[in-house]
Amino acid sequence: MKRKSVRFSLFLGVFLCALVALAVAAEDKYSVKVPGGLAFSEFRGYEAWPAISISRNEKVVAVILGNSVMIDAYRAGFPGNGKPVPDGAKMAKIHWAPKPNEFFPSATVPGKLVNVDFMVKDSKRFADSGGWGYAVFDYDAASDTFKPGTKAGTPPQGNDAKCGFTCHTAAKSRDYVFTDYGRR
Repeated sequence: MKRKSVRFSLFLGVFLCALVALAVAAEDKYSVKVPGGLAFSEFRGYEAWPAISISRNEKVVAVILGNSVMIDAYRAGFPGNGKPVPDGAKMAKIHWAPKPNEFFPSATVPGKLVNVDFMVKDSKRFADSGGWGYAVFDYDAASDTFKPGTKAGTPPQGNDAKCGFTCHTAAKSRDYVFTDYGRR
């Protein structure tokens, strides 16, 4: 009887440790936050957002996604209609290292995940950066976690929600948005 109790206690202890480890790992993605700025959790569900466009260079291949507010702005004619993007619009840009397709080597497909960039339009919260908040979260494959981008990253990122503002100023006439909505 005592042996059964010890085995059960051991099993229960191992099970609870594994459960806690899984909870911590699952929670990590949505608990990370750029100091003084955006939290990953503000973009929960971004993986299922519709595609706006793609981009690529020698270093990365990316897909740009938008929530329903952003997609509706594009469908209403943004940026050509001259209207600003409404508050609540969100964009995500997922970067991967490029690799050749195993069956069609001249085609490039996503390889290892590099990072995820986010933008959110909130004119009150981010009044001093054109109404947009920005964040970059670098992916660490060894720990399967994300962490805020740093000045040592590529491109260098400041640790606040305005890290993308300097670059996006080039697109000020388009409400700081580079990306066109791909024709469908």
